[in-house]
Amino acid sequence: MSIQLDPIVSEFATQEQADSYDRWFRAKVQHSLDNPGQGMSHDQVMAKVDGIIAAAERRQDDKEL
Repeated sequence: MSIQLDPIVSEFATQEQADSYDRWFRAKVQHSLDNPGQGMSHDQVMAKVDGIIAAAERRQDDKEL
């Protein structure tokens, strides 16, 4: 039987759900640490984000016309 958690204290209904999420989350983090991939520099990320924002602004401007 699983212990019910107070919704004010936890976003999970039961301790079993909280423990399951914790195991899943830790596994995801460990996988990411073990397989860092290529990665991107801060400048590359910011350039990409700036492009996304500019495209969204252009679409918004087109809608207003």
